[in-house]
Amino acid sequence: MKILPDDLPNDVGSLKALLLEQSLLLGEKESSLIEQEKALTEKDSKIAEWESKYQLILEQWRLAQQKQFGKSSEVSPGQGELFDESDSNTQDGNNDVEEDSQTVSYTRTKPKRTPLPKDLPRETVLVDLAESDKTCSCCQTPLHRIGEDTSEKLEFLPAQLKVIETVRPKYACRQCEKTEIRTTIKQASMPASIIPKGIATPSLLSQVITGKFQYSLPLYQQEAMFKQYGIELSRQTMSDWMLKCSAALQPLYDRLHTILLEQPVIQTDETTLNVIKEDRSNCYMWLYCTGKDGPDKHSPITNIVLYDFQPTRSAQCALDFLQGFDGYLNVDGYPAYESTKATLAGCWAHARRKFIEAEKSMPKGKSGKATVAINHIKKLYAIEILAKQQGTIEEALKIRQEKASVILATYKAWLEKSAQQVPPKSLLGKAIQYNLNQWDKLTTYLTDGRINIDNNRAERAIKPFVIGRKNWLFANTGNGAKSSATLYSVIETAKANGLIPYDYLVTLFEALPKRESTDCIDDLLPWNVKRI
Repeated sequence: MKILPDDLPNDVGSLKALLLEQSLLLGEKESSLIEQEKALTEKDSKIAEWESKYQLILEQWRLAQQKQFGKSSEVSPGQGELFDESDSNTQDGNNDVEEDSQTVSYTRTKPKRTPLPKDLPRETVLVDLAESDKTCSCCQTPLHRIGEDTSEKLEFLPAQLKVIETVRPKYACRQCEKTEIRTTIKQASMPASIIPKGIATPSLLSQVITGKFQYSLPLYQQEAMFKQYGIELSRQTMSDWMLKCSAALQPLYDRLHTILLEQPVIQTDETTLNVIKEDRSNCYMWLYCTGKDGPDKHSPITNIVLYDFQPTRSAQCALDFLQGFDGYLNVDGYPAYESTKATLAGCWAHARRKFIEAEKSMPKGKSGKATVAINHIKKLYAIEILAKQQGTIEEALKIRQEKASVILATYKAWLEKSAQQVPPKSLLGKAIQYNLNQWDKLTTYLTDGRINIDNNRAERAIKPFVIGRKNWLFANTGNGAKSSATLYSVIETAKANGLIPYDYLVTLFEALPKRESTDCIDDLLPWNVKRI
């Protein structure tokens, strides 16, 4: 209501009363407005919170959709040119990252069949004309041979089983039988065997072990395979054989463990394992390896792959296995390894993977910052390709330090700036924070040319176990899991050194029982055994 000047009272007291009344009304309105503003602020805050949760759920949903239906492979680290300009100064994280396009022309080559090995047994089948057809159809003159065409086909012969009967004649003295109270009987000793009273030969044991641990064939399926040949061989019996074989191979495992701890760089990883009779939801198979995926005559690095079963994932497991090791340890971001005495080197593949997941979780055209980060890491891998082409470790390290240091400095500045612009709970925010938290470890590889840029070697080495776990699902007891670790170790180390695991196991099972002591076992190490 509007108050006119004539409506105001003339005395001072009435004016004061009226002013006080208006002040009270104004204060009530102001208080009401403040309360309304607080309510709106709280509402906006809740809306922002729910919006953040919605975006996080949406990211996780997109990532799950991609994992279920999209390509599983990550971005190839070797793609792209080394010094391509990336959009590293992008101010808006939602801006699209421009990609260079180029026209590639190539000539399609016709697939060529790989020739069959020359050392395979061969049987020649002659397909010739009948004698009546070896005359000319025009003049009836006998035809002469001008050449021939040869083709090859591969025939598969099913496995053959045979029984080896060991006959040991007994000898006695006829004269003693007539004149003496006791008669001496002589007989040759039974040949040494890995399982003295069992029916299994080294070849059968190797077949069962490689069937499960190299080709991921569960024992119940092997039981069915033997049954079709008329052999009743239970899975319990085969399981008992593997326990005894792993015990016989333990000295070799221990020697490989000792040599592994002498190496300058070790890579490690771990994965879950369900053990039925362990009072835990998940046990763990730890992996420690060094060297490369296959033999390299030009590399002095020893190829060793060792599995170690442990009921937990605690830091004590790594401490016990790596006791005395103070070299470099290529690891992911798992903090348990920080308790060891080793110098930790981070994994750029894990750092990149966080951004790949963030990129896949974003809608198309909105993955600018994630793509920028991936491009930075891609350049680091391109430098690694150049470094590996160098003749010595020192030259490779020099390439790293000259070229990678500049990219790393630019990349870290970009990470620190982006961390202030991206919600920390989003997948992109978590990826940025992971890289910043692991920065000291991620840059350790610049200090020594022997360190790998990632621990992909360990991830590839543990993959056979992961594939096998999908088939046989679980271990029954902790002892069974430990024997599996030993057998996996021998097989994967043999493969890494270019040996055929079946033949290597046969060699071990024939040689070990003949030894009175296993204190010196170096001649049976994979790199000392003749290539078989």
